[in-house]
Amino acid sequence: GRLLGVDRDREGLARLRDELGAAVMVADVAEEGSWPALRAAAERAGGLGLVHLNAGVACGVEDLAALPVDQYRRVLGVNLDQVVFGLGALGPLLAAQGGGAVVATASLAGLVPLPGDPIYTATKHAVVGLVRAVAPSMAERGVRVHAVCPGMVDTPLLGPEVRRMLAEAHFPLIDARAVAEAVVRVAAADAVGQAVVVQAGRPPIPFRFRRPPGPRTPGAEGAVPPGRLGDPG
Repeated sequence: GRLLGVDRDREGLARLRDELGAAVMVADVAEEGSWPALRAAAERAGGLGLVHLNAGVACGVEDLAALPVDQYRRVLGVNLDQVVFGLGALGPLLAAQGGGAVVATASLAGLVPLPGDPIYTATKHAVVGLVRAVAPSMAERGVRVHAVCPGMVDTPLLGPEVRRMLAEAHFPLIDARAVAEAVVRVAAADAVGQAVVVQAGRPPIPFRFRRPPGPRTPGAEGAVPPGRLGDPG
């Protein structure tokens, strides 16, 4: 199949085109208005098999009282809105062509707190929750939706100060290729709604969520709300 790469980075897209023969498109995936053109480009490319919603930025502000609102909105847009818009625009296209897979990049910070960056943590928790919530209904239309949750990956998202701290602690970084391999692997899985943890030196593994405590009302001990209101587990 053919690769369609989408980014704001023109130079990076040029390398992708030259090295892999990919079709490329310059767009800001955090903007809702970008997605009709992206869907049209996917249709021109011959349809989709795998959609990887991979855009992400850190916030880096620990004190919420000092958080610039425009910075907050930008992080929310890149990390969460692009997954919402991507699922809305490309999910129906996948379903119409007979099925496929969508993998959203979350983070280990979508499963555990990252105290140094609470906004990043919030957006990645939201991505995990979104994926788990939409997965059952999208699976009914033949679209498998998953999230990957890497730890510290060797990409430009890690700033120099973080890199220095990790190096001093001899903490291993994850090769970005290992994350890409995990995306391909989970996209082919029969299960849906997985949050797959990627860590250095170990194979990808689905995170096991525990069901929260249920009610103790007599006659309804441990009950789960019915239908779409229920916890998918």
